[in-house]
Amino acid sequence: MVALQGTRPFVSGYRPEFGYGPLQSSKLVFARFSVGNNAVKNLGLCRGGDVRLRSSRIIIRQWRSLRRFDQGLLGKDLQMMLGNEKSTNIVWHKSSVDKIDRQELLQQKGCVIWITGLSGSGKSTLACALSRCLHSRGKLTYILDGDNVRHGLNRDLGFKAEDRAENIRRIGEVAKLFADAGVICIASLISPYRKDRDGCRALLPDGDFIEVFMDMPLQVCEARDPKGLYKFARAGKIKGFTGIDDPYEPPLNCEIVLKQKGDNCASPCNMAETVIRYLEEKGYLRA
Repeated sequence: MVALQGTRPFVSGYRPEFGYGPLQSSKLVFARFSVGNNAVKNLGLCRGGDVRLRSSRIIIRQWRSLRRFDQGLLGKDLQMMLGNEKSTNIVWHKSSVDKIDRQELLQQKGCVIWITGLSGSGKSTLACALSRCLHSRGKLTYILDGDNVRHGLNRDLGFKAEDRAENIRRIGEVAKLFADAGVICIASLISPYRKDRDGCRALLPDGDFIEVFMDMPLQVCEARDPKGLYKFARAGKIKGFTGIDDPYEPPLNCEIVLKQKGDNCASPCNMAETVIRYLEEKGYLRA
């Protein structure tokens, strides 16, 4: 939570989106809006210390101090801005270039390949191998890696159940956009809960969500432990770690299952070819 004080009015025409709780008689008002660090000077705000302003909650200590920001934010206009936390009265704007047009341009069909499994099961390795193999065939892909997405879009989320659900929801929505663009989107993340994965499947047309289950035994994943996370979890330094003290719910009706046979595990390239054969059979590698 960041305390800010206005130093001069907002730039003419700029209206941040406010959100707050019910107004009280107190002069303490809570407001929230998103600004980039480069916009601080233009917005007329000052801050102390090394504080990130992006998506911050801002405390305006005096209700009357809003008058120093912009007279246009007062009255009913301000009430409307402050009262709407969710998007309302919106209409989908149809583009003149649709998914079929983009797919014809790319000579492929957009879809989501959702790779799920325990940490250390080989999800990211498969995603990279698959992307490389498809790239060599002239197909456009993009990988949404679970860790990578948490560096940016989902950096505000932890690993509690509700945060994990929101993490999956956001990635599902982004993957849907890639698929609509005609791109073969490869999502690689643990996604431990069946309900969350099924929710992402429901976002896409039938057949466009291809669930790939990395069915590797826990002992194999733990022996690999590429990030050292199982060791920390066993020592109690990480709580809620999938497979140790938090459940993983295997898919019930996934499109592809990749599992280790005995002591032998297929190479990443061989596993990628298994997925590519599925894409070829279903017609995703042609428009």
